Amino acid sequence: MRFAAVLLACLFATLPARAAEAAFMRATVPAMKTSIYVGSVTLTTCTFERSGDRWSTTYNAKVFPWFPWSEHGEITITVTDAALARLAKGETVEFTGDAQNHKKKPRKVTGRAQPANDHAGKIKVRIHVDDVELIFNGSYELSR
Repeated sequence: MRFAAVLLACLFATLPARAAEAAFMRATVPAMKTSIYVGSVTLTTCTFERSGDRWSTTYNAKVFPWFPWSEHGEITITVTDAALARLAKGETVEFTGDAQNHKKKPRKVTGRAQPANDHAGKIKVRIHVDDVELIFNGSYELSR
């Protein structure tokens, strides 16, 4: 009987580790493009890496035809475990975040993810640049 109790205690001790291993740890967002007055902005990100509730990566924003306005930097958004669970159930999730360009200028980030299935869907990202709000529509895919 004592052996069974120890075995059960060990089994339950490993459950959180297994749940953490099963959690999504990366998010891929293909390049997105939006129009601006007489031009366009293409936003490209590397794969987002998860650390707790924070998902971070680098970005590159190319402004055409005004290339001197292009920038690159770091972006972080906050998506909680509860929000990921809601995504898995098919619910739309809002998120917020921050970015900082290569000149250390801050950018406010907001958006929403609308799932198509438990690991992928559509995404809308709003990046506030000075007095302008750039709105990008694209897709996302979560992976382990």
